Amino acid sequence: MTLPPLREVIAAHGLRASKALGQNFLLDGQLLARIAAVPGTLAGERVFEVGPGPGGLTRALLHAGADVVAVERDERCLPALAELADAFPGKLRVIDGDAMAVDAQAEAGEGAHIVANLPYNVGTALLIGWLEADRWTPWWRSATLMFQQEVAERIVAGPGSGAYGRLSVLAQWRSSARLAMKVHRSAFTPPPKVMSAVVHIVPQAAPEGVDAPLLSRITAAAFGQRRKMLRQSLRGVPGALDALAECGIDGERRAETVSVEDYVRIARTLGRMLRDAG
Repeated sequence: MTLPPLREVIAAHGLRASKALGQNFLLDGQLLARIAAVPGTLAGERVFEVGPGPGGLTRALLHAGADVVAVERDERCLPALAELADAFPGKLRVIDGDAMAVDAQAEAGEGAHIVANLPYNVGTALLIGWLEADRWTPWWRSATLMFQQEVAERIVAGPGSGAYGRLSVLAQWRSSARLAMKVHRSAFTPPPKVMSAVVHIVPQAAPEGVDAPLLSRITAAAFGQRRKMLRQSLRGVPGALDALAECGIDGERRAETVSVEDYVRIARTLGRMLRDAG
């Protein structure tokens, strides 16, 4: 079906990107199609999208054959999305709501892909929520997400780099994360002050004997005071220094020098110690 250009849709509905909602609209159809292709073939697949705005990425997902559940809190965009739903009968369901409050698993169902140009102001919080789930393998099969380039680089960074941090560990200890593409600020309307990038995350088998909330607590403490040595930054986590010693990890090291695998070892060891203590 031939649809009007996105610029015409935006003009017809009087839409402007809201800074308060972290919106920046992508209008380049070819670029949007490239993003929609990152997860692989989507024909007949279910996709959960956050913050579709006027529906640029949503169009690309629908053209790729996906069944899309989109969550949009900006009521101004709902009429444009309703028109898109009419153009693809039975393929698009729009939820009027806040993605931070929506039960994504219940709405999208098991095995859905997450694909989104995430609003900058909630993107990291949403990702951490998806990564910290106790249940693993999670309900989502992959996550293809647009972030500020700085955040994207933190997600895929390795130890020893300035970008390596808590988000790197959370994304990599039981998932694979790669930077799929960079997106110039000029591709957006209005152009943001920063460059952006698309990250692709795929869940992998979780290491055995590791409690996800405990690993999260350890990394939050370690990187919350990243300039300090581990023996200082982990002091507030009961038993962490003993686990550090048992793992043979020097307490004088700093958080950014410790590998993802070593954080997993610390969490596994501490978890065992806590269980043995009763």
